[in-house]
Amino acid sequence: MSTKKSLLHLGFWVGLAVLFNIGIYFFMGTEKALAFLGGYVIEQSLSLDNLFLFLLIFQSFGIKEEYQKRVLTYGIIGAIILRLIFIVLGVTIVNKFHWILYIFGLLLIFSGIRMFRNEENADSFKDSKIIKVLNRIIPVSDTLEGEKFFTRKNGILYATPLFAILLLVEGSDIIFAIDSIPAIFSITTDPFIVYTSNMFAILGLRNLYFLLEKLHNKFAYVKYGVASILIFTGIKLAILFFHIEISIVASLITIFSILTISIITSIVKSKEEADYSSNSEEKIAR
Repeated sequence: MSTKKSLLHLGFWVGLAVLFNIGIYFFMGTEKALAFLGGYVIEQSLSLDNLFLFLLIFQSFGIKEEYQKRVLTYGIIGAIILRLIFIVLGVTIVNKFHWILYIFGLLLIFSGIRMFRNEENADSFKDSKIIKVLNRIIPVSDTLEGEKFFTRKNGILYATPLFAILLLVEGSDIIFAIDSIPAIFSITTDPFIVYTSNMFAILGLRNLYFLLEKLHNKFAYVKYGVASILIFTGIKLAILFFHIEISIVASLITIFSILTISIITSIVKSKEEADYSSNSEEKIAR
């Protein structure tokens, strides 16, 4: 998929989210509209780090783009179902035990700090516990069988590496949801707003992934922006213990600012690195 096509498709999903947000504004009011916008922006921002993780997984196994599309499609379907379960459980728990928000806040702060310090590498996914558990349940074939998730050889059913990768993608999405949903709870605990903002963000993920696949070298510092957003939302939840509340508008401004700064920093740094590399090659040529 070309960069232009990915941008157009992503623009379509973002446009739908904007229209839906306008509908919320007219039918549910300003506060709900701002809450939807906040949830959508948080989900899209945090999903960037998850998509970089998907990129590493596909690189680790050398999966071609045409096969990546099928894994991502099934991954998105799984994410929609899992999000519904997590959100219903999360809202139920928060309504019964309000103090859990303070725990969520501390977990988000630790997650953000860990993201600053953690460096994933492509080789680590081949030794994943998910792959080892799958091998105990069903044998995994050594080679891809087109887009098939399962294949039969000599009367024995095998899972293909593509199915193993789908499990890795779903597993990483579960871990991601553990961070992203509490982060949205820092904006609102309205199940309708939380779920719809999640869904609109998820529906555009496949196109956002293929865009990042081509431009990821230019967004190397976005990860630190995402980590900062996690820490901010964690602090926002934790300080509720002291009856200090940060408004939705202030939260949106902060999140937009962090994301914008991280994107600008990434673009500037990538340009500097490209110029340095170009100058070095010219010196060598001389």
